[in-house]
Amino acid sequence: MIEEFKKFALRGNVVDLAVGVIIGAAFGSIVTSLVADIINPIIGAITGGLDFSNYYLPLSSKVQAGLAYADAKKQGAVLGWGAFVTVAINFVIVAWVLFIAIRFINKLKRAEPAPPPAAPSEEVKLLAEIRDAIKAK
Repeated sequence: MIEEFKKFALRGNVVDLAVGVIIGAAFGSIVTSLVADIINPIIGAITGGLDFSNYYLPLSSKVQAGLAYADAKKQGAVLGWGAFVTVAINFVIVAWVLFIAIRFINKLKRAEPAPPPAAPSEEVKLLAEIRDAIKAK
């Protein structure tokens, strides 16, 4: 049973998947930082200080108006639509970057020249000669 598990766990696809998940998580952190630290401030500057992360709709009368989203969540139920917009922007950026990366990888794969066809074996050559001899008769 241990040998079977070892065979499964060390199979190429499982290791590739594990590497992909780890790199994907790191990539997600990079994109989250890109959106939170670069894109959202630019959008905020263009729109006059718009910061999506602090937009919410209070669902409880306990929530005071004008609080930051994190503080409002502590006071009661809030619908954080601004945080959702930020996550949606993250998703669109991740999807776009992955699309571009996969497209680039596919172009690299197509650019590889096809290997030349292998020369026929001696048996195939002999059979071709016999066929040609029979046709000639």
